[in-house]
Amino acid sequence: MKLIARLRPIQTCTALREIIGPLQSRSFQPDFVPRDPNAKPIRYKYPAAYDPYGPRPPPSDKIVQLAERIAALAPEERRQIGPLLREILRHPNLKQISVEGMDLGAMGGPGGGTAKAEEKKVEKTAFDVKLEKFDAAAKIKVIKEVRSFTSLGLKEAKELVEKAPAILKQGVTKEEANEIIEKIKAVGGVAVME
Repeated sequence: MKLIARLRPIQTCTALREIIGPLQSRSFQPDFVPRDPNAKPIRYKYPAAYDPYGPRPPPSDKIVQLAERIAALAPEERRQIGPLLREILRHPNLKQISVEGMDLGAMGGPGGGTAKAEEKKVEKTAFDVKLEKFDAAAKIKVIKEVRSFTSLGLKEAKELVEKAPAILKQGVTKEEANEIIEKIKAVGGVAVME
């Protein structure tokens, strides 16, 4: 009796292996029904644009007229609407997000022209030291000096010096940048602060 009980799972396993392939066995899942290999994948219909709140009713005529009247206002008057509504509805003032240190690309974010004017007012605190050129006779001295203030090995320092003009160190203080420039100048190189 025990022998027959042991043979039944083996027979079902071989039947499953014929359907799903020799390397996969799902006999440990008693409710497993193999997928038909000839069945096509199910295609679901997705909406063109997903709206988590569902379809919205169109705006009322009153709202449409209000929007048209706002659009017809002069730009100066339109700028006054936001703060006034915030004050009437008692909404908190939104804090401006600092974009200092972020690369906004060529556009410079919203109001790209004003960002350049503000940039001139702000005093720069971090500088980059750039090696412009060096005397060919003083190449070895320049490489040694570059290794002294960077954590580069001999090969990396040599490659950096040879591809001049190249940035030697980034994000240093003005005093540190001036020290590096003086050291490079002393051994026969020309470095600038950016």
